[in-house]
Amino acid sequence: MKSVYRVLAYLVALEVVVQAAAIAFAVAGLGAWISQGGVLDAAAMESESTEFTGVAGFMVHGINGQMILPLIALLLLLSSFFAGIPGGVLWAGLVLLTVVVQVLLGIFGHGAPVLGLLHGAVALVLFSLAVVAARRSETALRAADDVVAPGTAGVA
Repeated sequence: MKSVYRVLAYLVALEVVVQAAAIAFAVAGLGAWISQGGVLDAAAMESESTEFTGVAGFMVHGINGQMILPLIALLLLLSSFFAGIPGGVLWAGLVLLTVVVQVLLGIFGHGAPVLGLLHGAVALVLFSLAVVAARRSETALRAADDVVAPGTAGVA
């Protein structure tokens, strides 16, 4: 179960990277589209037909951030109860809490764009927490391996 915890923690960190890449792709594509004469107004935002290179980045960022990442963080917390990693429940709980804050900042950031500053900064915190959680699991895995002396595994 320690390995499951480690994989899930690293997946959270990877998802933060995917989120950053997706939104950068979307904004860069939007900027290029506008510089080529595209117009972004309320009608274009509500239209299902507004297409430009990078538009999928907005969809990936939204779906990933509101559904996939919270699910992985929840699975990380659930696995922490069975992994037996010292402090594992605490770190997994902090990851999940930070994901919840991120989702709320993303949702409310549409009404208060200044929250986007926090959304970006908290993403770095989330990445760091996930990596720390994963590294703690690696330490616990090494400690478990050290308990069994080399050459004695499987000897009854």
